[in-house]
Amino acid sequence: MPSEIPLDVYIDVHIDVHTGVLPASLNKIKRALITEAQNIITGGIYLGNLDWIDVSGLSFNTMLLLEKMQLDYLPKMEIPRKELAVALKANPAVEWYLRHKTAGLNSWLDALLQEYAAPAPSRKKVRQAEAAVLDGINDWLVYVVNPELYDRQDFLNWDSQELREVADFQERRVIDLGAGTGRLTLVAAEQAAEVFAVEPIARLREYLQKKAGNQGYNNIYVVDGLIEAIPFPADFADIVMGGHVFGEDCQQEYREMARVVRPVGKLVLCPGNNDCDNEIHDFLVNRGFNWSSFLEPGDGLKRKYWKRMSTSNSD
Repeated sequence: MPSEIPLDVYIDVHIDVHTGVLPASLNKIKRALITEAQNIITGGIYLGNLDWIDVSGLSFNTMLLLEKMQLDYLPKMEIPRKELAVALKANPAVEWYLRHKTAGLNSWLDALLQEYAAPAPSRKKVRQAEAAVLDGINDWLVYVVNPELYDRQDFLNWDSQELREVADFQERRVIDLGAGTGRLTLVAAEQAAEVFAVEPIARLREYLQKKAGNQGYNNIYVVDGLIEAIPFPADFADIVMGGHVFGEDCQQEYREMARVVRPVGKLVLCPGNNDCDNEIHDFLVNRGFNWSSFLEPGDGLKRKYWKRMSTSNSD
């Protein structure tokens, strides 16, 4: 395990539910969670695909490490609803955390728990439900427990020349959106004057900042933020890029990218889409993006998109 901030310090800071007071039960859960998370970090099983970590031995309390921006997506995730209801009823502190961390979930949680209001099952059934839920957010758990497992994924080993050939980073100011563990950031930083790596997950930011330092980069600045609300002023960067980040709200995401890029700057999405003609592809092509396909190891063909901006195409 790479040297990082102690998990107990990280969790103390991270579990901020905007009430100023943690219930006593959460203090107990925190202690258990530290032990469980340490076990996963030191001995987690790397499986590949989206089974990045074996959840069978992972405590359901690890849900307490999820951040607000992740929890906001819970209703959209393909998580088995019945199993989630069972797991939450058996883990009231986790339910409490979800409700207080993201108030917008309350009505959804109310409906979910009412829909599946069956009597409490056996502990074995509860654990099966917990594991099903955790498996449904396997990638999220890796982000907040051990980003190094994500950094080992085969699909990140695509040819970096695919990015270099559509963007000249020489002495440029670059924004990398959804920077993750730095796949695009580190390529740009080889030549760029400065790279601002925007990443909403604190654990990933910490990992990337340390990784950049270990590799000798002093031109990488890791910041909190989302593609839908980029934390920089208008006309800030020469190149605005991202990989596996575009498509949840195409109009807003494109509007923000166009806002922060300088006139005649460049927008790059690498990868920006699966290799198919879908709504994302149509949206980008209709706004003047060029595109081509390339191979992402273990995950097949992907498409990259790039566009040189002008003063009249920031719609």
